[in-house]
Amino acid sequence: MTVDDPVRPDTPEAPPSDTTEPRTPNTPRKAGTWSALRPLLLRLHFYAGVLVAPFLLVAAVSGLLYALSFQAEKVYYAHELEVPVGDTTLPLSRQVETARAANPNGTVTAVWPGAEPGATTRVLMADPDAPQDASTAVFVDPYTGEVRGQLPSYGGSGALPLRTWLDELHRDLHLGEFGRNYSELAASWLWVIALGGLLLWLGRRRSARRALLLPERGPKSRRRTLSWHGSVGLWAVTGLVLLSATGLTWSRYAGENIGVVQDGLGGATPTLSATLDGAAGASTGHEGHGAGHTTGATAPGADIGLDRAVAAARAAGVDSPRISVVLPSEGKGYVVKETDTQFPVQLDSVAVNPADGAVLDRLAFADYPLLAKLTRIGIDAHTGVFLGLFNQLALAALALALILLILWGYRMWWLRRPGRPVARGAWRKAPVTLLLPLAAATAVVGWFVPLLGLSLLLFLAVDLTLAAVAKARARAGRTV
Repeated sequence: MTVDDPVRPDTPEAPPSDTTEPRTPNTPRKAGTWSALRPLLLRLHFYAGVLVAPFLLVAAVSGLLYALSFQAEKVYYAHELEVPVGDTTLPLSRQVETARAANPNGTVTAVWPGAEPGATTRVLMADPDAPQDASTAVFVDPYTGEVRGQLPSYGGSGALPLRTWLDELHRDLHLGEFGRNYSELAASWLWVIALGGLLLWLGRRRSARRALLLPERGPKSRRRTLSWHGSVGLWAVTGLVLLSATGLTWSRYAGENIGVVQDGLGGATPTLSATLDGAAGASTGHEGHGAGHTTGATAPGADIGLDRAVAAARAAGVDSPRISVVLPSEGKGYVVKETDTQFPVQLDSVAVNPADGAVLDRLAFADYPLLAKLTRIGIDAHTGVFLGLFNQLALAALALALILLILWGYRMWWLRRPGRPVARGAWRKAPVTLLLPLAAATAVVGWFVPLLGLSLLLFLAVDLTLAAVAKARARAGRTV
């Protein structure tokens, strides 16, 4: 992701450019297409690097902090999350009653049993005193019934306040819907800058293949900085493109377009029906997978209880140790979901009739359309929950790589002074057979990813304005 790669005379601070090295059999080049495309890429890379890189830098720094927040959360909230392992666990219903006694103003909505020995049970409550968009989580020792504490819990991953604060910093800078534009702009350009930088790096002439994969040694110089920038970018490009793609899936504007395309291709995520009147559940998006449906006629107040509902779900195939249980509400049954996002993914779910424990509906992750599976896995990977610690370390490494790439890019820009990037008007030299398809593809992508298209128009306006100013100065100089 070079900020620019200018054509300029060599200086003592910048040893002779490797673009002047003789071509070798290992570096074949298509002179016509590449000579026309390279100046366009350089110009775009320059403007994107200068104007978009600050947004990417903020996203990378906040993303790095977020990736590390999972482990920080375990340390900071260790008292609430961990207890000494006991011999036997109490029934879930008893743990819930303990939580109710600790927070009588809350209404229990869901229960997350401890997923491994020594983990507390999390009882989630709708609480008038909880922050907006949060539940109150009461942490109960499953062996003794001791209440270990109460904290706000956010979202399906159960993020606690520390991780939530960093997540919101990364997503919208704590500015709400307006702030989401920053992260969408960064995600919209990340893949463009990464792939453009990859093409520029692969297109350079070099005498040894090692220079493609590994940074050069030697004294500090612009050339060595470019070498680090290019080789690290080469290793990171796949991860950066995936981060960009998964980040766009739930962005404000591009995310809507992606959702429309996904639904049109039959990739919508199916839903589980927990409605007690059976047929009124309408289409769940997975007809044929609801074996065991019942009409759900219930006596008022009939409830088999939390423990029997979980046992019924276990018998129906929900066998992961990581589950969440949503308690019945008016006209709805229990919903028991697997929440194990580790590989292999276990995300099956079952709806259970509270009157008799019969299975109302079952939805297996294996029955998801392929696009829905990929979307779910991609989002889980982006948010650091797909592969646990490995996922979080990979995210941290990518964020750190992006930070370094941006800093190296600005360093090259600084060392290049008073040079300038490739001259304007390069597009006029490009053949029509290249220019027309490129313009059409740019228009389509710009419409599909609106913040990319709008900012690209802004870059063009800035470039035209600078060109007009330069011409006016040149004209004024000739008249003096």
